[in-house]
Order: sequence, then structure tokens, then C-alpha cells
Amino acid sequence: MDLALAAGAEAMARGDWPTGSVIVLDGEVVASGQNRQNTLNDITVHAETDALRGAFASLKRTSLEGATLYTTMEPCPMCAEAMRMAQVARLVLGLRHADLKRTDLGTYSIEAYCRMLEWPLDIVTGVRHAECLALRRRWGKDKVGK
Repeated sequence: MDLALAAGAEAMARGDWPTGSVIVLDGEVVASGQNRQNTLNDITVHAETDALRGAFASLKRTSLEGATLYTTMEPCPMCAEAMRMAQVARLVLGLRHADLKRTDLGTYSIEAYCRMLEWPLDIVTGVRHAECLALRRRWGKDKVGK
């Protein structure tokens, strides 16, 4: 999660949402990603999709069967589906949408998504939660008055 937090901080410094993700396969980091929506003017470049693209390019394949994705923020439905299609086996996340009291995703949670699709994703939550929350809150404070 150290690498994901660092990637999130880099994204924030650049002007993007402070979210970072890392993909580990067979004990090795194969890719990391950052939110790049603002700087690339592309709403699909979330930290998870950025990391997935990096892993696909690095490994020269689209299956990440057995991989673990570490991320500072709960994956949205778009990212969850990309992870499912890539066959990511495990998710380690720090912060939940509910922790931020987000209302734009309704009752969404990664667990609800997995139940709906009968996807047996192994999920570990709350890892480095306080640090992930602090990073996200810094983003909000940095944006006040801008």
C-alpha cells in the first residue's frame, strides 16, 4: 500500500484525484497506476485502469489471474468490471466511498458488485485507512477557493 499511497500523492500533486493503485502478481509488482482524469481529459483513466493497462503492457497479456490489486480508494463499477475481466483475484483497499459519504454511487459497494455477478473476489478492507483518508481530505482542502 506504500506504493499506492505514493502514486496517489503524485496524482494529487499533478492536479488529479489522489488515488493510486498497484498490481502484484506472484509476489512481484507488475504495474502501478494513478488517477489521470484531469490531466489526460479522459474520464476512464482511474488509478485501477491505469495500473491494469500497465500490467497488460508489461506482461503482454490481458489475464492477470491470481493478481492482487492494492488501491487507496474503493474501485468504482467501471474499475470493478475491468478487474473482473482481467481475472484479478484479490483486492486490498484503504478507503471506501461510504467513508466519504458519497451519494453519487447510490448503495454501491465492491461487495455488492461481486455478489451481483457472483465474482469470488477476495477483498481486504481498511488497509492504511487513516492515511488514505488523509490523502483524500488533503485533496478537498487544496481545492477550496480555487
